Amino acid sequence: MKLSKFDFKLPEELIAQYPIIKQLRWDPETQAYMPDEEKNLCRSRDECRLMVVHKKTGKIEHRVFKDLVEYFSDGDVMIFNDTKVFPARLMGNKEKTGAQIEVFLLRELNREMKFWDVLVDPARKIRIGNKLYFGEDDSLVAEVIDNTTSRGRTLRFLFDGDYDEFKKTLYSLGKTPLPREIFNDERCAEPIPEDEEYYQCIFAKNEGAVVAPSAGLHFSRELMKRLEINDVNFAYVTMHAGLGNFRKIDVEDLTKYKMDSEQVIISEENAKIINQGRKLNRKICAVGTTVMRSLECNVDTEGFVKPINSWTNKFIFPPYDFSVANCMISNFHLNLSTLLMVVAAFGGYDLVMKAYEVAIQEKYKFGSYGDAMLLID
Repeated sequence: MKLSKFDFKLPEELIAQYPIIKQLRWDPETQAYMPDEEKNLCRSRDECRLMVVHKKTGKIEHRVFKDLVEYFSDGDVMIFNDTKVFPARLMGNKEKTGAQIEVFLLRELNREMKFWDVLVDPARKIRIGNKLYFGEDDSLVAEVIDNTTSRGRTLRFLFDGDYDEFKKTLYSLGKTPLPREIFNDERCAEPIPEDEEYYQCIFAKNEGAVVAPSAGLHFSRELMKRLEINDVNFAYVTMHAGLGNFRKIDVEDLTKYKMDSEQVIISEENAKIINQGRKLNRKICAVGTTVMRSLECNVDTEGFVKPINSWTNKFIFPPYDFSVANCMISNFHLNLSTLLMVVAAFGGYDLVMKAYEVAIQEKYKFGSYGDAMLLID
């Protein structure tokens, strides 16, 4: 499979720039987005549009996300990624020159030494030994101690207080790490108050991600309750999604591309819930591409999930035989992305690309704050 097979023309206006609470209301009667001033500040995250794609027949339905309850029943299993996004974007200034530097926290390397793996921009201005200052009163200082990649660095934060005080200070200076697709002229990549809440799944628990699992963003507490009433079982995996999900692929032959490694955790209890659903031949629904990759990275020869606490660089693209999930929820992803490739591998390349054509014609919203797709038999 070649990279160019995943290229398509996506109108810029179809890339969602705001969480649904700030978006226009979709009017099914006029088939258009309409102003809705009365509801604009109280809309639920489960009111986005949902395209339902039936894999066996190719039938496409146009629904609302909260209609999801009509497709799942007693004994079905829905699997979520419970990773929690932390405020990973910092703006600092370089010593002496005062040049503004963006620092993107990726992962904590050493708690005691306060070492962090980061990306810096512009990278060409940063050398080992440089100090960076953060906060209006330079309340936090970091020193560059290593160059790991062309953009990557290792920082040592210089802080005299205890760890909890340091973490509180660090996070108070950070901003919601919105994906680059939202960095348009209108928003200028600046978070709005709603981002802090809406760029986080309601079931997020285990901190470590710099990218939200976007398919999970649509689930409200009300929708989760309705699924519970339908006796749908919930299972959770943790994959701390990193920026590698959005890194530009630089090879045409996808077999030569390597994903960045990400931590994945599946407990024995959650593996048991998933495997019990498989034994009963129920629907096993992966909510998002990170969940799908987590499930596929540690499966036994009979297709059952094994507990894991490790790292994976699993890269899924067509053709691929899936072992665990038989249905999937996903956002509409941007062209040439690894996220789109996972969806195309699961739904079938031709059917998924056809569905994306329909999505563009019907003006579905794309990206992390966009609309959703359910792929089901």
